[in-house]
Amino acid sequence: MLLTLTSIQDSPPIQTEKTLSLLELIQNGGLGGQLIIGLLFVLSLVVVYIYFERLFAIRAAVKVNPNFMSQIRIFVSGGKIDSAQQLCLSENLPVARLVSKGISRIGRPLEDINTAIENAGRLEVYKLEKNVSVLATIAGAAPMLGFLGTVIGMILSIFEISNAGGNIDMQLLANGLYTAMTTTVAGLIVGIIAYITYNHLVVKTSKAVYQMESTSLEFLDLLNEPA
Repeated sequence: MLLTLTSIQDSPPIQTEKTLSLLELIQNGGLGGQLIIGLLFVLSLVVVYIYFERLFAIRAAVKVNPNFMSQIRIFVSGGKIDSAQQLCLSENLPVARLVSKGISRIGRPLEDINTAIENAGRLEVYKLEKNVSVLATIAGAAPMLGFLGTVIGMILSIFEISNAGGNIDMQLLANGLYTAMTTTVAGLIVGIIAYITYNHLVVKTSKAVYQMESTSLEFLDLLNEPA
């Protein structure tokens, strides 16, 4: 019986595993941390909306009929300018609008036609890049907002330590640090997602711009061909 009591007394205390709940960290983060987390959540929704809206718009802008330029060549070579314009209007794509602008200038010097197409091209590129710069802004601002939340959390933790005097509650300090780092993690996640989506849209836009430039050069070459 004595042996049994001794073994029980010598047994190590049972340690309970502590779990981290993101919701609890946010709830215990104070008003400042909750506001920053809420703002980062809104920014993440903005990133998702702009990315998919622009992605679908760019994909639709590059879906050109493969026979488009060959039909334009036939109409222009045959003097059917109105038919060429109607074809451009039916396509209603950036490439078609550039060609339509060039067709409307047929009869003028080639330099004037080129200038008109370039001006129309800049307008089309601006439309394709609409709101994309917002993603770049969020990619830079989100980590800084997260870091601001961390600084606020650290200040609050230090304030609690100063109020505790010599009796420092390590549990309270640990909770404060957990909460402070939560905003940094959230800011980094939103910033990384915004950065990746921004660069992906830039690549997609560059492909669309290349398509417009290629089609514009092909149209100018058509006008340069000997009659």
